Amino acid sequence: MALRLSGVGVVHPGGRRALEAVDLSVADGERIALIGPSGAGKTTLLRVAGASLRPTDGRVELLGTEPWGLGAGALRRLRARIGAVHQAPPLPPRQRVVTAVLAGRLGQWTVGKALWSLVHPADTAGAHDALERLGLADRLFDRCDRLSGGQLQRVAVARVLYQRPDLLLADEPVSSLDPATSELLVSRLVAQSEATGAALVASLHAVDLALKWFPRVVGVRAGRVMFDLPAGDVTPARLQALYEGEAAATASEGALVDAAAAPAMCR
Repeated sequence: MALRLSGVGVVHPGGRRALEAVDLSVADGERIALIGPSGAGKTTLLRVAGASLRPTDGRVELLGTEPWGLGAGALRRLRARIGAVHQAPPLPPRQRVVTAVLAGRLGQWTVGKALWSLVHPADTAGAHDALERLGLADRLFDRCDRLSGGQLQRVAVARVLYQRPDLLLADEPVSSLDPATSELLVSRLVAQSEATGAALVASLHAVDLALKWFPRVVGVRAGRVMFDLPAGDVTPARLQALYEGEAAATASEGALVDAAAAPAMCR
């Protein structure tokens, strides 16, 4: 089992609850898309899944172990087995593309090899191969600040392809990209999952991509799992309830506030 969340809840500082009693199991090699409105808790869920955020309550099992029972060194080694793609890739502007890609395996290398690779890239051929799958092989030695936003996102995906993690987590990896590039990136992540047996969990605003590429779709709203279904069972009615339900709730809250304020305005 790649991931199991049992009754997981997260309360952020200030008392705002981001997740509420979430149960989710992800088998090795399984592909799952998380969908739902903005602010639903998808990013928080992925942070918990990647052992970068400790939940307030509930239990997390990750790649066969409980991360929050590990020591610091074992936790670092566990995180090195997880590949993450972010909405805005954290790539240093002056870093060369080859170095950014090779950083995918820093957690698997000795300190000496990692430091030496900053000066003399340890596996140029491997970085080239990962970039070639994304149409960026010709930018291997460019600096990251010379790339467009879409190209930077492709470098971020190339990094996790090179890493070959046991669990792939992608948080809105294509939200600012054109349709063709979005299709390319999602297809490469799916191909990596199929080739290596890594589980893939991705949050996506593009519902069409979720339904096309992911056999299982999980709808999240207001920190709760609203449905967990095969992609073929996600009907337009379910999608409408998932997305419009939040809007209706917000409108109702606004109406209550307006109603409460009305007497004071009349005085």
